[in-house]
Amino acid sequence: MRDFATDHSALALNTGSLGHNLDGCGAGWPPEKVIDACAERGFGAITFWRREIGNRGIEIGNRVRAAGMDVCGLARSPFLVGPLAPPSRSEVMDDFHASIDKAADLGATVLTIVVGGIVEGSHSMRESLRQVTEIVAAAVPWASRAGVRLALEPLNPVYGGDRSCLVTVRDAVNICEAINDPAVTMAVDVYHVWWDLSLADELKRAGPERIAGYHLCDWLADTTDVLLDRGMMGDGVADLQSIRRAVEEAGYEGYCEVEIFSANNWWKRDPGEVLDVMVERFRSVC
Repeated sequence: MRDFATDHSALALNTGSLGHNLDGCGAGWPPEKVIDACAERGFGAITFWRREIGNRGIEIGNRVRAAGMDVCGLARSPFLVGPLAPPSRSEVMDDFHASIDKAADLGATVLTIVVGGIVEGSHSMRESLRQVTEIVAAAVPWASRAGVRLALEPLNPVYGGDRSCLVTVRDAVNICEAINDPAVTMAVDVYHVWWDLSLADELKRAGPERIAGYHLCDWLADTTDVLLDRGMMGDGVADLQSIRRAVEEAGYEGYCEVEIFSANNWWKRDPGEVLDVMVERFRSVC
């Protein structure tokens, strides 16, 4: 395993950790201030959310690189299926293509995909995943031309109904194998996989070429909100060292992206403090 105790250059910020994925949350720092603060603290990369980028992708991406960092990702695609997805397949594809283009403008290496929940009326995870596979495959030519990899992110099973019918790394690997294109990969998020005893085996089945992201946070034993009460690394029950070992033994050597949705704790703090704690915890417990 890599030694982060003395080198935290693999640390990346997902700006959702500062509340930037929801209106009215966090301190509202503009991208420029986030970039400068991360550079000062030795972060290696940043992942932004579409809503904060607007039409400034090229400008913001260039500023990140001028500060000595990378843009490691963009969050995220539209929901592809289920109750939260756009109402028609054509609208899904239009928004999907737009999100790919925005990632390309930023120079982001990865667009994260949160697939959406059960297809209305189907009562079927299998059918919902079949449609997800079909939609992702249809987006591959657009993503390949843009030079953007699509990273399927399995979510914790608590989100199966509305936010993600993709709830296991196993099924993410199955979709990657079914499409069989280098543009289709997956992202592994501690919050969503910490419980999965088959994780190491499935990651080895995926191999290094199909793992495009690793997201850090923690699962609080006494969580009060399964969406907006994630823990800072070390504050919860996830075995962070074992999970990272599994990810790295599968061949992943990329950035470790901190993504903490915390409406009543970390989003209420000064962002500088949050970033400082991230660095300390990354070096000590991850």
